Amino acid sequence: MNGNNGPDRIILGTVQFGLPYGISNTQGQVSHQQGAGILALARQAGIRTLDTAIAYGDSETTLGMLNVADWQIITKLPEMPALPDADHVAAWVEAQVKGSLARLRVPVLHGLLLHRPAQLRTAEGAALYRALRTQYDKGHVRKVGISIYDPEELAQLPSGMAFDIVQAPLNVLDTRIVRSGWAARLAEAGCELHVRSIFLQGLLLMSASARPAYFSKWDIIWRRWEGWLAETGLSPLQLCVRHALRTADVTRVVIGVDGTAHLEGILSAAEGVLPERPVGLDTNDATLLNPALWNRT
Repeated sequence: MNGNNGPDRIILGTVQFGLPYGISNTQGQVSHQQGAGILALARQAGIRTLDTAIAYGDSETTLGMLNVADWQIITKLPEMPALPDADHVAAWVEAQVKGSLARLRVPVLHGLLLHRPAQLRTAEGAALYRALRTQYDKGHVRKVGISIYDPEELAQLPSGMAFDIVQAPLNVLDTRIVRSGWAARLAEAGCELHVRSIFLQGLLLMSASARPAYFSKWDIIWRRWEGWLAETGLSPLQLCVRHALRTADVTRVVIGVDGTAHLEGILSAAEGVLPERPVGLDTNDATLLNPALWNRT
């Protein structure tokens, strides 16, 4: 499934269109003019899919103003509030979808993902799943899926819930979705695997001197990472992009950018071989792999 490493497998992440995002982001939120330039370059390169979310500030509104009606757009629902019954759940999901369609100014969503799949395990979970599928039946969305932080979330899903897309983190330090066997199982089930966080919010692109002190506790991993860079003579960008595009059973790769130069660099970095990975670069440590846990331990 990963035989094609072309730009059409790249999904342009647009969180930076609505928020100043990422630990290494020094540019802030992209301007309207910058956003237009990024989309024009992406289109020229053959990228046809955008990833956004209702929770990404005004990303959806910004994209709508940039005329993305002919793009494939994947968005994500925020956490669902406490609701009294299945009818209210269905109405809430419908209202969220209609709001996204209106802000994006598009007739249909290519994909609708749950940002908090843990809610499928609650008392309202079955109703939430039915509401997602109803949006598919109504023609408002083409594919339904979930966004996860840990492959263990897939094992915890209630039986009978099938999805078209699973979005999960994957990078040179985080291969849990592959090592757990879930990437292969999703492929066998015909479910697309979209991977994100390939730069770990930009952390993997930072020099050792610029890396915040919090991360010094993983010095052994950083030495292995820097050793691989030195051994191959490749840049962090090249290794990160090639690793994601060449990982078995990955369907698409979500990459966020903060400008046209960044996107040009990514497209260039994708070309070329991926050298063999060093042993011991992987980790299961969530306090490193999950940005939500950074500086909390």
